[in-house]
Amino acid sequence: MKILDKKILADKLGVKITLFKVRAPLIAKKAKPGQFVAVMISEEGERIPLTIVESDANVGTIILIVQELGFSTKLIGKLSVGDSLYALVGPLGHSTEIKKYGKVILVGGGVGIAEIYPAAKSLKEAGNHVTTILGARTKDILILEDKLRAVSDEFFVTTDDGSYGTKGFTTDVLKELLNKESYDLVYSVGPIPMMRNTSLVVKDFEVKTLVSLNSLMVDATGMCGVCRVTIGDSVKFACVDGPEFDARLVDWEELENRNRTYEVKEKHICNLYKE
Repeated sequence: MKILDKKILADKLGVKITLFKVRAPLIAKKAKPGQFVAVMISEEGERIPLTIVESDANVGTIILIVQELGFSTKLIGKLSVGDSLYALVGPLGHSTEIKKYGKVILVGGGVGIAEIYPAAKSLKEAGNHVTTILGARTKDILILEDKLRAVSDEFFVTTDDGSYGTKGFTTDVLKELLNKESYDLVYSVGPIPMMRNTSLVVKDFEVKTLVSLNSLMVDATGMCGVCRVTIGDSVKFACVDGPEFDARLVDWEELENRNRTYEVKEKHICNLYKE
């Protein structure tokens, strides 16, 4: 679980996103697109769910991408090459169903771009026509553009401020594409408002739409129930039943409220850490 490489992907406007290459041969051997690991920085630390962005079974490494948001992710960001993680469990969650759908659209926003990359790569290898839409607040915090361009037949970028690509939101481009022709799958990962808006856009179209939910997790193995989400008429656990669900069945209001549960306490802890 030693860190073999570290690279800052973005560090602008209060947004810091870092790539880590970690030695984890057993996880690398079994990891599939859509799965994640639970990371502990120290014995006293909490478990943080992070998507497995890439894995190399031959050399026994996995790639993790972390955005520093709360106390624990800021601690991860301070680790250096040569340091080791206290614990790493995975691969967890159900993998993305990779098959030849036909024409697929992948929508990634913010650090969610890291999560759509393994799916985009595998869907392309399965013979699909891949259209990718990436969104960021501004050009300086857009990540993995080159990697996703390389596996995409069509490629779009949107920025909130118009500094790169099209000014606007990923859902603007998504709606435009769906109005022009038929697609067989939409896969969206990013901030909850973006995924929620994706679910609203696709309501008028007959297209299978999946989202990967990054709800709160503590145990990450289905024992605590903190990551429960309502999907249609059922309560599911994102860690063991997901993380991917039908976008049109998610109770988005409940999910947003649950993810804000510890917002005030997290800010307080981060302020103490600064001191």
